[in-house]
Amino acid sequence: MSAAVAESPGWRASLELGFGPLGGRTVPTHRRHSGPLRVQKAFHPEPGVCHSYIVHPPGGVVGGDRLNTTVDVNPGAHALITTPGATKFYRSAGPVACQRQSLRVAAGATLEWLPLEQIVFDGAQVEANLLVELEAGARFIGWELTCLGRPAAAAPFRSGRFDAWMQLHRDGVPLLHERSDYAAGSDLLRAPWGLNGASASGFLLATGADDEAVAAVRGVIPTAARAGVTRLDELLVLRWLGTNAEAGARLLRAAWAVLRPRLLGRDPHEPRIWRT
Repeated sequence: MSAAVAESPGWRASLELGFGPLGGRTVPTHRRHSGPLRVQKAFHPEPGVCHSYIVHPPGGVVGGDRLNTTVDVNPGAHALITTPGATKFYRSAGPVACQRQSLRVAAGATLEWLPLEQIVFDGAQVEANLLVELEAGARFIGWELTCLGRPAAAAPFRSGRFDAWMQLHRDGVPLLHERSDYAAGSDLLRAPWGLNGASASGFLLATGADDEAVAAVRGVIPTAARAGVTRLDELLVLRWLGTNAEAGARLLRAAWAVLRPRLLGRDPHEPRIWRT
């Protein structure tokens, strides 16, 4: 952790969630929070699955804030976690905002991690870390959608930094590690090997994939979209670039909808909050 994060003032918030099976459905086994990071009550809109919505009451993350989320899905449980709105990282006067998310999925458990987009305002200073740890036999589908600046509001990302780390492990063995260090004005934002001028980017990861799953996702990618899908052993990776977060969200949801029956044996059942 950088000194700017460790020493700066701001909100300190943590959320710990646990899920387990009970009576044929998944229920929260524990739910602890400190500071402005909470979860709404558990919803059961479909058999056996617990839908939960993570809420950050202040409505935005500012320099110096530290948000830590830990999720444990126990054997036999199936949790779907999303958010009711976009995560907004606001302009900072210097201090770094830090978001750390640690997801642990036990053998025989399933986690769908489907947050709405995160918007990095011009001038924001952010460190974001996502760690997914899977045991043998655990299933996971997750995505992330990031917007740098607000082009629609004529507020591009001219200053600031969004330093994001993502790690996915199976029984301690890395399936995917990557870092996206988006500093305003850097070559990574402009070059063809980077964002190539795109202000929004997204990815979807799904375990247990085969060539048929890859073909199904390719079938929902619009012809003009800047997107591609591949498979790294069991891991399906979909990547998208664009300028409109709504287009990215539509693609991620379409990919999830075709993967869920194939990989999880369930029809797509969108969280109700997405339609409000």
